[in-house]
Amino acid sequence: MPINEPLTQQIREHARQLLESERVDCVIGYEASPRGGARPAFVYDPAEVDRLIWSPDCVHNLTTYLHDKKKPRKRGEEPPRVAVVVKPCDSRTLNVLLAERQIERERVVAIGVACEGVVGKDGQPAAKCGRCTDRTPVVYDVLVGEPPEAPPVEDDWSDLARIEEMPPAERLAFWLREFDRCIRCYACRQVCPGCYCTICMFERDDGLWVDAAIDVPQKHIFHLGRALHLAGRCVECDECERVCPMDLPLSLLNRLLVREVEALYGHRAGREETLTPLLFELGPEGSPI
Repeated sequence: MPINEPLTQQIREHARQLLESERVDCVIGYEASPRGGARPAFVYDPAEVDRLIWSPDCVHNLTTYLHDKKKPRKRGEEPPRVAVVVKPCDSRTLNVLLAERQIERERVVAIGVACEGVVGKDGQPAAKCGRCTDRTPVVYDVLVGEPPEAPPVEDDWSDLARIEEMPPAERLAFWLREFDRCIRCYACRQVCPGCYCTICMFERDDGLWVDAAIDVPQKHIFHLGRALHLAGRCVECDECERVCPMDLPLSLLNRLLVREVEALYGHRAGREETLTPLLFELGPEGSPI
């Protein structure tokens, strides 16, 4: 897809100013990929900001790389300060990570982009963008571009309809067929900014949960367990589904829980810098304990 030159120039200028002023040590953005499209870029030198671009191919949720920047590079140093380019859905991740105390706000500069949508694997507008209700990042320090004039669409959850219309037995058969195609590569887990545990519960030595086998029961539990782990935390960036080499419809699982959490608690992950009530033990008046 063609590069958006006006937005690209704005991103480069902000990146240059942040690096030259030493406000940040690194800018995480996008650069042109040798195979076409865009890929994540890490810029440490103001002289290299011209690598940065913006186009509809900038699909990655770059906030997942903030986990690699939480520790000092050398003993005795402070953790690096980082600027990150975020789309509206990506910016919701910042609020989730802030609420969970995974990042320090003063060490992260959010370069928000008013987004008109990105493309999927087939080069067509991504499905998530067709139902997106956000066009401006919910958190940013500088904003690039102007929000589209068209009002945001209302999420009608139509993507869940084809699954929910199935009888229970047919629905179970559908998911078991999908899980059977999983090769347990863990790409979905690795790309997800909400999966940051040092040791995943599915790889613990005690074997109380599930081992690393690739039989259907193990794969079934892995995907259901991961979806439940993200309940009230998933920002619907759909990176898990995008990187899956087997094209599993992982967004359906996540979106089902997103809808349930919103219906029960009026909570949509990342819209505000607060945790979902699912993560609390509630008191008699419904307040967190």
